[in-house]
Amino acid sequence: MSIQINNLTKLYDTQKALNNVSLSIQTGEIVGLLGPNGAGKSTLMKIISGYIPQSSGTAAVCGFDVQAQSLEVRKKVGYLPENNPLYVDMYVREYLDFVGGIHNIGKATKNRIDEIIEITGLQIEQKKKIGQLSKGYKQRVGLAQALFHNPEVLILDEPTSGLDPNQLLEIRNLIKEVGKTKTILLSTHIMQEVEAMCSKIIIINKGKIITD
Repeated sequence: MSIQINNLTKLYDTQKALNNVSLSIQTGEIVGLLGPNGAGKSTLMKIISGYIPQSSGTAAVCGFDVQAQSLEVRKKVGYLPENNPLYVDMYVREYLDFVGGIHNIGKATKNRIDEIIEITGLQIEQKKKIGQLSKGYKQRVGLAQALFHNPEVLILDEPTSGLDPNQLLEIRNLIKEVGKTKTILLSTHIMQEVEAMCSKIIIINKGKIITD
């Protein structure tokens, strides 16, 4: 089991962003988390990735508890937030070298940069500053960051948001290819996205699982 969530609740003051959510995701699945804006998708992903704590309930990734074993969870998870925060003044290779340092990859960093640039199709843009890239290529850099340490689980929050049709197709194909060897949980409110990429759907609304 890659992700196991039991009775998860998240309160912001008195508002329940998540209300007693339970779900499980098997190893190797590409799962679409579908729902309108404000449904609780991003909150759930932030908890799974260790970015924010839950108010109650439990969440585990690859058998590690997201609160009690946070560092172990972070080793297993690659996370692409919805707003894709990048250092726009860094060059693509410079940024990936920085990411390698964060994950303490050491001497293997240079080879991994070459591998991840090829995997994400960044070859022609690798010598540019991130701020000079199109949105589609910035998304590729965000995916490269999430994939860099070769995680078992990928958490992708609206990974195709704002892309043009060509970029959309390219990122979809990339996610499907990566999904052959990893567990992926991606959020969207676009039904076609789920149909194009996912093997399973979880629909969430107002902090509750509607169907799985």
